[in-house]
Amino acid sequence: MKALLVTALLGILGHTMSAQTMVSLYSGTIPNSIATDMQETSITLANGGVRVSNVVQPTLQVFRPAKEKANGTAVVICPGGGYVRLSIDSEGSDVAKRLTEMGVTAFVLKYRLPNDQSQPDKTTAPLQDAQQALRLVRQKAADYGINPNRVGLMGFSAGGHLASTAGTHFATPVGDGAKDNTSVRPDFLVLLYPVISFTDSLAHGGSRERLLGATPTAAQIRLYSNEQQVTAQTPPTFLVHAADDKTVKVQNSIRFYEACLRAGVPTEMHLYPKGGHGFGLNNKTTKDNWTDRLQNWLDANGWLVK
Repeated sequence: MKALLVTALLGILGHTMSAQTMVSLYSGTIPNSIATDMQETSITLANGGVRVSNVVQPTLQVFRPAKEKANGTAVVICPGGGYVRLSIDSEGSDVAKRLTEMGVTAFVLKYRLPNDQSQPDKTTAPLQDAQQALRLVRQKAADYGINPNRVGLMGFSAGGHLASTAGTHFATPVGDGAKDNTSVRPDFLVLLYPVISFTDSLAHGGSRERLLGATPTAAQIRLYSNEQQVTAQTPPTFLVHAADDKTVKVQNSIRFYEACLRAGVPTEMHLYPKGGHGFGLNNKTTKDNWTDRLQNWLDANGWLVK
């Protein structure tokens, strides 16, 4: 009996370890980087939340579903944090675990935050990492048991800006990875209270300034206002936002939704009257669970079929 218990425990531990593998985003030199003594910092908040900043070594944390549940779909998750820090648990690992319950293999992206000290071009560093994450997941698809044509991108807040940028700027990949012919177009987008627009009336000022600097040009503002970049090739999109969000105006999601409708892009949006900003997995103002709506949407589009 003891032997059986030990064997079972080892099996559980082995599954847990394989479910949370950490892999480097780049092999060798990190592109668009400057040698620096800057150190990554991680702090634990009073409520137990974890925030990471000063990222210099971008990584993917891999969460794999149980073999009997795995359906071949993958999602790369971009946590939010205003392009200043990453809410790596509430908008990363916590969500990844929920996705594995759907049979989805999840990858939490610890991407570089815009920083003149460590990047020659801070405006493209986050996008470069998101595109590399999509490449890497597709290149390693056989290892992870996923379909390279079923790789989605999810983003929260400023991570939603990054995800929507990747979903509208894939035709011209940035950096050295552009030499690789692996697609950097997400197969679908999931955007939670996303920063979408950098226009004066809608922008989250902190995110815009961190990415583009204090005095962006009109051309830069337009380029990174992703509601203006939607085309018929933009991936199918699922949006969630709260109407009382005081940090990122709900009109960000509405404008992206409307742009998708105009372009003929399949899209679904769920707006809650309350919830504010940054609610992560659980909007405590409602009994409705947005991850259930997401699961329905993924299922209806064939992404949860084995």
